[in-house]
Amino acid sequence: MVTIPQHTGGQRRPWTTLPAPVVEGIERLLGARVTGAADQPGGFSEGVAARVRLADGTRAFVKAAQTARAPAAAGFHRREAAISERLAGLAPVPRLLGTYDDGDWVALAFEEIDGRLPAQPWRRDELERVLETAGELAVLLTPSPVEESLLARPRLGGWAALTSPEARQALAVLAPWAADRLDDLAGAEAGAASPYQGDTLLHGDLYPFNVLICPGRVVVVDWPHAWAGAPYADLVTLLSSARLSGVDPQPLAEAHPLTRHLAAAQIDDLLVLHAGFLLRLAVTAGPGADRALLEMATALGRASLDWLRGRW
Repeated sequence: MVTIPQHTGGQRRPWTTLPAPVVEGIERLLGARVTGAADQPGGFSEGVAARVRLADGTRAFVKAAQTARAPAAAGFHRREAAISERLAGLAPVPRLLGTYDDGDWVALAFEEIDGRLPAQPWRRDELERVLETAGELAVLLTPSPVEESLLARPRLGGWAALTSPEARQALAVLAPWAADRLDDLAGAEAGAASPYQGDTLLHGDLYPFNVLICPGRVVVVDWPHAWAGAPYADLVTLLSSARLSGVDPQPLAEAHPLTRHLAAAQIDDLLVLHAGFLLRLAVTAGPGADRALLEMATALGRASLDWLRGRW
């Protein structure tokens, strides 16, 4: 059994690396001076993530990235700010308090959530709460409250990029079954359409490290990869990750309101696309890629394949 680690990435920067003008800008939008900051190690993007304490006794969660050093992370922050503004009051997500953007540094300040990551391996009661929340999100966010022009492209698919002899050989090391069935997987990917059909705002990265268990509720954080599609997509990817905790996703999918009436091909298509994205990332990443990210992508891709293999 392989579990999702509590702390995921290795590219975080401490709060103390923020330039003074950026800190001052954050303090202006929060309305008080920062008197303390606790760096948060989780997450894959390069940048600052910290819980801050303010002179007026309030608290907030701040994430920041520098465009010149981490353009992808900065772009994610700008997109997340636009999405979070439109989710205010609609769903169990952190409230955006304000955004600082000087063209290079971009920082987002959210309300601090009194919660913790789900236990890994999954506790059954916590998994059931998160699955219930995924179902509620699909109802609350259909139709999508965010303009499509603001959303990311779905992070799905990738088998076609692994058909060269070199890529196939590298894939065989990570996922031998996938390498043996690569032509079948690429063909299924080419014909998959059902996950894209729908107008539900999807988180696009719904894993335990983006969920907080709080008293009386579950809060879903980090929305830069949101996209619009089939209402069951987030639930299926979440269920596939539960495989890492030794949980069989199949009976849960057969019982959940979002998936119990689906045709088999609808779930299969999504698993093919999801595993393809993750394992393409793992196979094609350059030498400077975050190793924790690649290990995570490999583990999650294999988990999706395990479920797909049993279904096929």
